[in-house]
Amino acid sequence: VQLQASGGGLVQAGGSLRLSCSPSGRIVRINTMAWYRQAPGKQRELVASISSDGNSYYEDSVKGRFTISRDNAKNTVFLQMNSLRPEDTADYYCNMDVRSTFGQSYRAYWGQGTQVTVSS
Repeated sequence: VQLQASGGGLVQAGGSLRLSCSPSGRIVRINTMAWYRQAPGKQRELVASISSDGNSYYEDSVKGRFTISRDNAKNTVFLQMNSLRPEDTADYYCNMDVRSTFGQSYRAYWGQGTQVTVSS
């Protein structure tokens, strides 16, 4: 299973971007989908997650600005980012808990990262 993330770019403060992430390979079921980010010199942090039944979590600094959603038919997760700030600048990584074979446990997979740069 490989995750492909896209949608990053350069945007001015106050602007918007929409990230998406889709897996390729054998998929039986996906449990939690999430977005993490890592700024230069900082640890990777959880930005938002969404469970298979749609329950979502947001890191405090993005509440009210970011929205995570998923399309279960396409196994795709999205992150709508509005009112972007320079401190949102980071590499954004998608993460999915995937069951690839019936009877096996879930395994976490990571996307390759997509860069988001917010200029002031």
